[in-house]
Amino acid sequence: MKKKIFTTVALVCFVMVCFAIAGSLAGKWTGTLKTPDGNEIPLTYVFKTDSGKLTGTAATPEGEIAITEGKLISATDFTFSVSVNGADYKHTGKFYPDADSVGMDIDFGGQKLHTTLKRDAK
Repeated sequence: MKKKIFTTVALVCFVMVCFAIAGSLAGKWTGTLKTPDGNEIPLTYVFKTDSGKLTGTAATPEGEIAITEGKLISATDFTFSVSVNGADYKHTGKFYPDADSVGMDIDFGGQKLHTTLKRDAK
């Protein structure tokens, strides 16, 4: 019986630590996306996390777009989509807490583009 209680408490603590780490993903992140034609698009994401859900906005020079279908897969991995002119663009990301950065792949019409975001200190 004591072993069961200890295992349950340990598991609950582990889950709480995972969500605490994932919570540090919340905030404003900036970077640039290099397109296949060589252009660079400035990007700003504002992430909000709550109980395994990821919400917020993505901003480009054309304006702000709501993040949809956001999920925290683990303490460092997440996915979400943004819809631009009726097309959904799936984002898959990995949070690197030690470097305070995010690596993100964006499915841009079947082509995978990669960007690195840094936390905006402002």
